[in-house]
Amino acid sequence: MDKFRMIFQFLQSNQESFMNGICGIMALASAQMYSVFDFNCPCLPGYNLAYGLGILLVPPFILFLLGFVLNNNVSMLAEEWRRPQGQRGKDRAVLRYMFCSMAQRAMIAPVVWVSVTLLDGKCITCAFCTAVPVETLGNASHPGLPQGEMKRVLARIPCKEIYDGQELIANEVAIRYLRCISQALGWCFVLLMTTLAFLVRSLRPCFTQAAFLKSRYWSHYIDIERKLFDETCAEHARSFAKVCIQQFFEGMSTDLAAARCHPPRKAPADAGEATEKLLGITDQGTMNMALKSWHRCKPPLHLHPPALPSGNGWAGEGQPPAHPPMPRRETAAYYSRV
Repeated sequence: MDKFRMIFQFLQSNQESFMNGICGIMALASAQMYSVFDFNCPCLPGYNLAYGLGILLVPPFILFLLGFVLNNNVSMLAEEWRRPQGQRGKDRAVLRYMFCSMAQRAMIAPVVWVSVTLLDGKCITCAFCTAVPVETLGNASHPGLPQGEMKRVLARIPCKEIYDGQELIANEVAIRYLRCISQALGWCFVLLMTTLAFLVRSLRPCFTQAAFLKSRYWSHYIDIERKLFDETCAEHARSFAKVCIQQFFEGMSTDLAAARCHPPRKAPADAGEATEKLLGITDQGTMNMALKSWHRCKPPLHLHPPALPSGNGWAGEGQPPAHPPMPRRETAAYYSRV
């Protein structure tokens, strides 16, 4: 049990590295899911496009939402966005920084899925097989077919076992043509995402370093404040439960002692320590009021430091230090000499 507790504390203290690992595992899982996925193109006009684009776009959207769900900071971001103004203002730059950080991690698995799908070429082949240029790649001497019949024949290109248009256009020629386009789009997509990630991760702090540091600091503060508040609430709840149970058993022991004429036992010393940890909040109504006040009106981020004396070189900077007052006798002697 202690080992699991140590692992849990390590994950809590290294939450950013842990989330990066989760995103990496999701990316590998998405690639593995596509490799074992049984791709079956319907080979019907009007259905190929919907099926191909659905496989290309719907799983990445699900993985993107799953990346947000697995991130613990989503609830913190929603709570900070929806909380009342109170005594503490809400900085939109900090909220944008938190959202962008979560979105960057959540985008890893969808990007891997789209890249693998485009490089494989099955989805593009299924979706756009009816748009193959027959005039360029097909048999020019073949008699023309009606538009509907042409689309029906071309829609069967991904399905070799039922394709019956070899005299119109060879199956391998059409598949190679579409797969080449798909792989070109895949490498362009990988290059675009890599360049965009480089710009976001490297160049953004260079142009707005002060704003970037401020947003990162206060996002860390909000996360740490929430964790400390949860820990304090858990400690208060533990102490409250201990005192409540202790009082219950003390009452039972008093009743039993009165019935059997035995003196009641003394309360243990740790009950007093638990009472001190309650900080004066000893009933349900007061605790509910404190929690509601924390949500509606969080304390301002100003600790009110003590005022520094003006002659210590900090306050009144740039002014000469004031001379200490002279005693009365020295003052009279000074003026008599003058």
